[in-house]
Amino acid sequence: MLKYPEIPLDGLLRRAAHRDPHGTAIATELASVTFAVLDRQADRIAHWLTHVLGDRHAVVGVANTLDTVFPAAYYGSVRSGHTVALINPLVGEAALHHLCATAGIEIAFVPTATAELLTKMEDRLPRLRTIVVTDAADRVVPGASVPLATALAAVSHASFEPSPTDPGTPACVQFTTGTTGRPRGVRLTHRNLVANAAQIALAHDLDGDSVTVNHLPLYHTMHLNSAMYAGASQVLCRLPDPVVSLGVAARAGATHYYGLPARLYRLAADDRLGDGRTEGVPAGPRLKVVMSGGSALAPAAARRLRDALRVPVVQGYGLAELSPLACNQPLDANPAPGAVGLPLAGTECRVVSLDGRTPVEVWSTGEIQFRGPQLMAGYLDDDEPSPVDAEGWLTTGDVGYLDDAGGLHLVDRLSDVFKHDNELVSPSAVERILAEDPRVAECIVADWPDPEHGALVWAGVVLREIPSGHGGAATGILDVLDSVAEGANARLGHADRIRRLEAIDAVPRNPGGKPTRRALRERLHLQAAAEQAA
Repeated sequence: MLKYPEIPLDGLLRRAAHRDPHGTAIATELASVTFAVLDRQADRIAHWLTHVLGDRHAVVGVANTLDTVFPAAYYGSVRSGHTVALINPLVGEAALHHLCATAGIEIAFVPTATAELLTKMEDRLPRLRTIVVTDAADRVVPGASVPLATALAAVSHASFEPSPTDPGTPACVQFTTGTTGRPRGVRLTHRNLVANAAQIALAHDLDGDSVTVNHLPLYHTMHLNSAMYAGASQVLCRLPDPVVSLGVAARAGATHYYGLPARLYRLAADDRLGDGRTEGVPAGPRLKVVMSGGSALAPAAARRLRDALRVPVVQGYGLAELSPLACNQPLDANPAPGAVGLPLAGTECRVVSLDGRTPVEVWSTGEIQFRGPQLMAGYLDDDEPSPVDAEGWLTTGDVGYLDDAGGLHLVDRLSDVFKHDNELVSPSAVERILAEDPRVAECIVADWPDPEHGALVWAGVVLREIPSGHGGAATGILDVLDSVAEGANARLGHADRIRRLEAIDAVPRNPGGKPTRRALRERLHLQAAAEQAA
């Protein structure tokens, strides 16, 4: 039975500050803050928001930058009784406008580059009244109201006493990644986020002695909240070189290392890493686990990291609608490809048939559903169809199966799978085979419409080296592609075999690093239609 405190979200920080006021909460290459100092910073932001907004409720946007400002603004916003909406500072102008307009953001805590984008669209965001620039002490962006330091200069340093908060009220709006459509605003309650923080701390074995290294482009709230729940110290590594991040982990005495699959893939391929038998780059004697999330990490890369660092390399699975984590591999796992582990404590998982929506037997493929205390309160747009049924089951849109132990195995996104001769094809399964070819750096698979078979398997590969053949580079590339396809097809079933293979410069990804197939599939479908019409 999962136990977690019925406290407001900002209570995670307040509790950590009371337990270990002088302990390091967050450290960067520039500075560090204790739990008590971070709590006081959140108090000052709460005081300022109350001064500006009064007693009325508002939505406060906070850019989840990898620094110490984000947690202070995040917890300070909810402490003052407002809902915080996460702003991805890596998105472009159109996506930023959609996010701010949909959430109804009135005050935004953002870095300079995002503030400059917001000032260009102020006339299209009538509810946005104040832009607070978080990364420049004395610079005022034209059109923005105030640098953060100026805003807080005259604010009381006294502890902020929040009004009583119902844990069932919304605390945060988090947007989906938009890999399968326009990003949707997900309403998460205080209870959702506190429960998920407790679930993650338990699954990741976090406690007050833990030191986590976050080698990420953005600050993920699951890492912030779970570490705060456990009283763990967080080290934020903003340097892009993944090998350098291991040195940061070693110097910090890290116990947990969090990275994105794209960065871990590059780390695994780096010659500086060593192989576990030869001298390479150490990550420190306290390191217990490397954690990957956001999308699947290629099994070969996971094995290489495990052998070189001599610690487990594990993955989890989740959605914004689940606050976000739902499953996690055991920390001592050596998982099979596609396995994402057991449901978190207090979380139920089942697989239902794609047509009748009835539960299926173990090892049978169907659509994945979840329910648990971390399940969202709903979408911002009331007209958005809810994926939650009357019994509280969230339909994920992902296809997979459960094993005898209750472990979940992902097959693919329901929107990505397709049929060849009425047999289901999983692009991810084909990608796993392609990725094991040493000549392939990255790959992506999608459907090529075909009037006879329904669809053919199309694959795009990023080659590690551009070869040259007797007829020049183009001929050399074609020879390699033919060989890659032949090797993969020898291991694939009839429906999964690659019929069209193309060399590409890069796998399309969203700002968070997840591969995106939507635009790619649109291009392929247009090309196929043109070929069939010719």
